[in-house]
Amino acid sequence: MLLSDKRLLITGVLSRRSIAFAAARAAQEQGAEVVLTGFGRGLRITTALAEELPAPCAVLELDVTRPEHLAAVAEDLDRRWGRLDGILHAVAFAPPGALDGGFIDASWDEVGPAFQISAYSFAAMGRAFAPLLAGAGGGSLIGLDFDAGQVWPGYDWMGVAKAGLESCCRYLAHALGPQGTRVNLVAAGPLRTIAATAIGSFGVFEQVWAERAPLGWDVEDPMPVARTCCALWSDWLPGVTGEVLHVDGGVHAMGAAVVVPAANGGAR
Repeated sequence: MLLSDKRLLITGVLSRRSIAFAAARAAQEQGAEVVLTGFGRGLRITTALAEELPAPCAVLELDVTRPEHLAAVAEDLDRRWGRLDGILHAVAFAPPGALDGGFIDASWDEVGPAFQISAYSFAAMGRAFAPLLAGAGGGSLIGLDFDAGQVWPGYDWMGVAKAGLESCCRYLAHALGPQGTRVNLVAAGPLRTIAATAIGSFGVFEQVWAERAPLGWDVEDPMPVARTCCALWSDWLPGVTGEVLHVDGGVHAMGAAVVVPAANGGAR
């Protein structure tokens, strides 16, 4: 199997619809051993979802804004496994005032947490778990992105934070490359996750993908993104780092709406 004997840490499992839950399930199906993280009120939810995976797994408490949590998780994984083959950073947050038209008026008290949680924590995880990744021969650190190369209505400061995440990925790839660690982002198309419910203009994203995705796009199906994560965790992409892989049905490459002929000669 693709991920036989791989040991993975996956954050952000808060619903069955989440990319992180799909990635954990797909990884286990490909032979990986998985540990999840959660914190606060969400910890109970993550623990319950861990029992629904093909192989129920451990859940560790991790608030990515707290260095002591990062250190404690690293210590636990060192005792548990002695190495770490892969990580999924599936953590992002922006207060309501930093979204849906709040770009001009949002205060730093609203913008700061978006940067800390959505961008800086990616580097913080890289720093905290670098020794464990090195122990696995380098390993693979993956973050979840939404294309930050252009403006998306209502995304506002989260879009700026994602641009910071993309830059952070490149710098982290440079910093951890000498130990063999690969650092990449997966830029997913819009999916109906808990995070999506925080964006009032999410319906606009759905419309854009319905019109422009040459491969089509199912906002209910996170598995294409999950399988891409599995590929990046595997040994099959050893020369890929500092990259943003778009898993969006091709929308990022389109300059205009496309009409794709269906197999029966109609349009879809």
